Amino acid sequence: MKLKKALEKARELRNEASERAPVQYLRAPRPARSADWQPPVYAESSRIELDPQTLIDRHCIGISPDAPEIEPYKLLRTQIQHLTRPRGGRTVMITSPHKAEGKTLTAVNLALTFAKAYNQTVLLVDGDLRQQAVHRTLGYEWPLGLVDHLAGDRELKALITWPGIAQMTVISGARTARNSAELLGSPRMKALVQELKSRYEDRYILFDSAPVLGGADAIALAAHVDGIVMVVAEGRTDLRDAKKALALLPPEKFLGFVLNRRERPPRQAPDR
Repeated sequence: MKLKKALEKARELRNEASERAPVQYLRAPRPARSADWQPPVYAESSRIELDPQTLIDRHCIGISPDAPEIEPYKLLRTQIQHLTRPRGGRTVMITSPHKAEGKTLTAVNLALTFAKAYNQTVLLVDGDLRQQAVHRTLGYEWPLGLVDHLAGDRELKALITWPGIAQMTVISGARTARNSAELLGSPRMKALVQELKSRYEDRYILFDSAPVLGGADAIALAAHVDGIVMVVAEGRTDLRDAKKALALLPPEKFLGFVLNRRERPPRQAPDR
């Protein structure tokens, strides 16, 4: 019953962003900062140029300051901050019960929205080691990812790209791994997460995870993060599967559901 109420609440929140002004897709402006806040140094990150039209075509609406669809992501960002900050949590995993339910696009748009926050940075990490999709969603190719550090000798700085968006960096690359669950559950992965958390006190680290019911990867990654968000797709995700996925995750880390692909109600004719 609690699961059903959570999904209904997610549906209500999505309704708040409907029927607004036309979307204007523009590159996100640099947020204002307080005088004592120091921006991160991107000198050791590889610069990537993103194409605004590609972002639009791939529904990365978080790049726009005026898109009406961005409001649910701002609300989600604020809720995550309120739930994690009091306990010092800054690592959040975005997952789903199955593939094709919108977890990667949700993670990308959420990261773009976090980058708009004042005095804060965000690192988006592609934690789906069987299918690296974050960099392709953003419209670029990159040869190095998490696997190259966990199963290879690549330094962390070689993995990080800066997509030209203020306060946001990305780890996502082409290499995948069959022993993905073992890599994600390894001591090296635990040490990596701790290093990412300790570098900047003002940084949130978002992990795009593999689906929960697709193997042991999401469960292995869940052990290292502070919070978990589950994406479910309206008309696609079976309630029983959502319950199964939820039961496999640490309940104390679960932050809530994101309802994706909500069907908009038909417009009503105006009263005459």
